Amino acid sequence: MPPSSPSLPMPPMIEVRALHKSFESREVLRGVNLSVAQGSTAVILGGSGSGKTVLMKHLIGLLQPDSGEIFIEGAPIARISGHALNELRRKFGMVFQAAALFDSMTVFDNVAFPLREHTRKPENEIARIVHEKLDIVGLRDIDAKFPAELSGGMKKRVGLARAIALEPKIVLYDEPTTGLDPITTDYVDEMILDAQKKLGVTSVVISHDIGSAMNIANHIAFLHQGQICAEGTPEQMRASPHPAVATFLSTWRGKR
Repeated sequence: MPPSSPSLPMPPMIEVRALHKSFESREVLRGVNLSVAQGSTAVILGGSGSGKTVLMKHLIGLLQPDSGEIFIEGAPIARISGHALNELRRKFGMVFQAAALFDSMTVFDNVAFPLREHTRKPENEIARIVHEKLDIVGLRDIDAKFPAELSGGMKKRVGLARAIALEPKIVLYDEPTTGLDPITTDYVDEMILDAQKKLGVTSVVISHDIGSAMNIANHIAFLHQGQICAEGTPEQMRASPHPAVATFLSTWRGKR
């Protein structure tokens, strides 16, 4: 038998090339380049107004670039629309900053919502999936509770259960630890790590929380003045000579 050919390296799950975006006269993204490996947890770190949320909106097609390209699993997605855009969004799950649960719905109905909206699964199958996802995030027997009855950390976990209901390949977290106390922040960090281990998803976390980034990231990209000015592992970022990174990290080190 002939020798088997060497396996080709897997393309990045997400690749951003020379992305530019302006709003009127304000240039927000100024040539962003970013690569996120499949199955990794990447944190986009930066201060308020650095363009983190604008970058995230480009990844899921809520904004279109002025120039540049975005690839998901090797396929270009900039400037797509209609059915192709809907199919792209099925690859993403989203965990919002404040969990964004529907207050008038029970936990069960919150997690079931995307299944009822985007599939034709029967209710018994929806119930099976809802309980499976709640079990993955470490929550059982809270189906009938309402968001107001949950702690901040539990709300985040319900938000994650809803985000993974359609089994996305990528989960985006928008400032997941903002406004949380240190114990709940650790709880949310563990949730993100568990999702990566149990589901094998690619996670992209938009954050300005340095401590959380250092805990969860395989790769950190620092966004400053519309560009990725430094990136690497948490250890490499700690040693970064870039002045903006050093200044940003100094605020965290001063609190330790």
